Amino acid sequence: MKVALSALALAGAASAFAPANVQTARTTCLAMAKEKVPCFGATPLLGEPVFVGENYWDKITQEWGSAETGTFIRAAELKHGRSAMIATVGFAFHKLGLTLNNISPHEYLSVTQNIKFADLAAMTPLDAMKSLPAESWGQMFAAIALVEIYELTHKDGKVAYDETVAPGLQPGGLTGDLGWNPLGVKVTDRRRLVELQNGRAAMFAISAWVAADAIPGSVPIPLLW
Repeated sequence: MKVALSALALAGAASAFAPANVQTARTTCLAMAKEKVPCFGATPLLGEPVFVGENYWDKITQEWGSAETGTFIRAAELKHGRSAMIATVGFAFHKLGLTLNNISPHEYLSVTQNIKFADLAAMTPLDAMKSLPAESWGQMFAAIALVEIYELTHKDGKVAYDETVAPGLQPGGLTGDLGWNPLGVKVTDRRRLVELQNGRAAMFAISAWVAADAIPGSVPIPLLW
């Protein structure tokens, strides 16, 4: 009996001084045991899809997180892409002269602040944004907040009253799908991929345009304006 207890004590002492890489190896094995999470949105290149960043996707969805983490990452990319597409349209309209002073029947953006649409049109897009009154920024943030709150609290187009946790706060709850399709367009994988690709292109475009506007000569590519 004494021999058995001594053996157990020695084993416990030995495990206490075991190298740290044993635990690391065990964690790595557990991560490898998870199933590979497929990622929608691989970039078509010469007819073959190319998955840029596959190594990090696997880390995010297997080692650092789960499939639900991947769903959140994809929704974040989708939202940023949509915002960038809206930004590129607004930026291009301003640069090409399609501004509200030529469209709106109203002369002033703000009468109390004495800000005219024509004054904003004469500025660069960045300077025009900086010249907006605080109320304008508040309205933009309020509109964005309404969209975000809608996605957080709605499920299948309805408020989730029976949920103890908001759908958007549940694992995999944020997908970027607001359920808003007034034209009844059939959502196919090809259309989803096109939206992602256009969003990625828009993110690059708006970054380059803002950089070129803020620092002349920083983008060595000829622009339309």
